[in-house]
Amino acid sequence: MNRPAGQGAGGTAPAGPHVLFLRFRAADGGGPPDEETYEGLRGLLTEFTPVVQALPPDAALADVRGALRYFGRDAGELAALVRVRALARYGVDCTVGVAVNPLLARMAAHDGPPGAIRTVPGEPHAVTAFLARKPAAGLHGVGPATVRTLTTYGLHSVDRIAAAPPATLQRILGASTGRRVHEQAHGIDPTPVTPNAPARSAAAEHRFGHDELDPDRRRRALLTLAHELGARLRNDGRVARALTLTVRYADRSTTSRTRALAEPTDHTPALTDAAYALHAALGLQRARVRAVALRAEDLTPAELAARQLTFDPADDKSRRIEAVTDRARARFGAAAARPAAALERDTARDPDGGPDGAPARGPHRRSRRRGRGDPPGAPGRRAA
Repeated sequence: MNRPAGQGAGGTAPAGPHVLFLRFRAADGGGPPDEETYEGLRGLLTEFTPVVQALPPDAALADVRGALRYFGRDAGELAALVRVRALARYGVDCTVGVAVNPLLARMAAHDGPPGAIRTVPGEPHAVTAFLARKPAAGLHGVGPATVRTLTTYGLHSVDRIAAAPPATLQRILGASTGRRVHEQAHGIDPTPVTPNAPARSAAAEHRFGHDELDPDRRRRALLTLAHELGARLRNDGRVARALTLTVRYADRSTTSRTRALAEPTDHTPALTDAAYALHAALGLQRARVRAVALRAEDLTPAELAARQLTFDPADDKSRRIEAVTDRARARFGAAAARPAAALERDTARDPDGGPDGAPARGPHRRSRRRGRGDPPGAPGRRAA
């Protein structure tokens, strides 16, 4: 039976904050750490607790319940100690959320600047006060479609969602989603911190050689990234339920948007269409863009995902061609088959900043070097 956030076993004493959510960023304002640095940071966390859940490339969850008494510090003080050691050893700063469960810890760290340590006290009234100020979109894992449905019924804030009867939420959202949203609005999250949980996302980034103003080149970069992500997902036997686009500007600020996919997929055209739609929705026009990144989110094994059957011969042909090109790439390298409009390989970079074609430093780059002499093709064409 679920207990209100902060209530101990048997309803006796409140459990204090003991879950840390950490998001790492280079101290000089750069992006996420590279693979080697990330592994070092994960090792740093294991100096405090063995219960560390890796969320590459730039985040982690840690349950420090067993470390509180050993170190004689509370969770917030342990978070500060982790931050100091990360800065000293790796030059990496972090934003930390501290709470009684992963949901509240994630929400506490959301939008926090590097160096911020935000703690949600474990007492039920403190959890209620923390959540009451949040919009519906502030609940971790509640997507845009669910937010729109809730807003239609006037449930635009977490306190209103919490006040709604569970039966009402289940009627307008469905039984499973309604029950989950009701629990989240009360700060309930039974999800444990799972050590060494597998990564549930995959990402690729393209950094332009200069501030890019041309939307056509940005679309070509997105096509290249979607092509690589799709090939990687199929090679790993996984499918994505959502896609996130992150745009980094000349002033180092970023914008991120996520779109749920119509169905779990590893199909390159579906990923490309979603990436184009996210890019168009931003309305960048003459924005000075330094880099674009795509992240395939909520990955699941392909054999567990259902696919809507279609009688469209064009879709069937596209998937057959995709299988053939995957075999060609596996045998002859990434240069063997690619979209005609893809950008030159030597101008693309991995999520950690290494030049494309160099050995992957991040957990997301696995493709081999594409030939420098390959023609980029006409900008208006797309591979089947």
